[in-house]
Amino acid sequence: MKSEKVVERTEINYKEQLERDVLAAMAKPNRWYWVALGFSATCFLIGLISWGYQIKIGMGTAGLNNPVGWGVYITDFVFWVGIAHSGTLISAVLFLFRAKFRSSFNRTAEAMTVIAVMTAGLFPLIHLGRVWFFYWLFPYPNQRLLWVNFRSPLIWDVFAVSTYLTVSAVFFYVGMIPDLAIVRRLTTGIRKKIYGILSLGWQGSLSEWMHYNRLYLFLAAFATPLVISVHSVVSWDFAMSVIPGWHTTIFAPYFVAGAIFSGTAMVVTLVIPMRKIFSLEKYITLDHFESLAKLLLLTSLIVTYSYIVELGIAFYSGNVFETAIFKYRMMGDYKILYWIMISCNSLIPLLVFFRKVRRSLPSLLIISLLANVGMWFERFILIVTSLAKDFDPYAWGLYKPSIIEAGITLGSFGMFFTFFLIFTKVLPVLSMTELKEEHE
Repeated sequence: MKSEKVVERTEINYKEQLERDVLAAMAKPNRWYWVALGFSATCFLIGLISWGYQIKIGMGTAGLNNPVGWGVYITDFVFWVGIAHSGTLISAVLFLFRAKFRSSFNRTAEAMTVIAVMTAGLFPLIHLGRVWFFYWLFPYPNQRLLWVNFRSPLIWDVFAVSTYLTVSAVFFYVGMIPDLAIVRRLTTGIRKKIYGILSLGWQGSLSEWMHYNRLYLFLAAFATPLVISVHSVVSWDFAMSVIPGWHTTIFAPYFVAGAIFSGTAMVVTLVIPMRKIFSLEKYITLDHFESLAKLLLLTSLIVTYSYIVELGIAFYSGNVFETAIFKYRMMGDYKILYWIMISCNSLIPLLVFFRKVRRSLPSLLIISLLANVGMWFERFILIVTSLAKDFDPYAWGLYKPSIIEAGITLGSFGMFFTFFLIFTKVLPVLSMTELKEEHE
């Protein structure tokens, strides 16, 4: 009897300590938080100013030309969509496979998803130039007798992003309802009323938990194929064309693997500083990071295999245009970026095979940062090289991003990190209910 009471008291102490620590993370920000928020908000402001300047002057401020009509803006769009897709996929798939280590990362991954898809959704509008006509992309009867072209990849992206934003936001919110009820119980004043509304009157009864578990399982099962299908649609923006280097059948799984790889790297990039700043070492352990590092290594190997298959298809086909474009990527004007991509995505992640690297947070942080650099360059190489040299040598041309494009890209990262930092102060950064269940 005494041992049972000790165990029960230990569990109560763990639950209370967990709630206090998560509430402490949501408490008054410290100096480092304000420094990070100030820096990211400044970058966000630079992006807004750059975009405003482009709207005022025109698309001529971008480095886009003929034949390279897609450049940094579409690169950023594909990059952020990849980051967004991986967050829900990591959370949903690991939930379906009952991976216990997900409970330390799922809230961060889901928040990252919602913020990244909001960031990605801006870039089709930025790329439009005349952004005030964005509503022309929606299919609705109007007095101008205009109707959208459903064969346009731009329309596919509108439907893909809007659908995914809806599902990922619902998945993120539903998973937080029990935790919002805990925050409601432990806060006072206006915050208590706000969290009371957000928690939808949750009381934690048996019937509520039964319905909640069924709904969360359904959303996880629904989100998994949706993520794969939506990112496949993004890959078809390229694969449905006849441009050399784009017209291939492996783009759908290739893009999905790259999305999971870049998103896993971004989760590592976000969680390591967050763990230190908010003193969450007890709940996000080295064992959890080791499991996440193995997922990072697995997806890196899949991406590397995709590179090899892509080269094999090009050279085995005997198509002179396909072979020429891959030779150009490796030895042409953008060769430095290509080999940086190979190093960051295929070679450096191999260090994760070593246990010391997997359990070293500084090493994992560096590898994750380089992985995101490599994935951004992958999208840039994929888009720009195929357009710069397609079929007709008379139409070949080089593309160099302008300072405005660089400013808008910097602003997208500023927006992402600003919104994430705000999230850490208004919503629980860890899934308290899942951590309690895992502890029990």
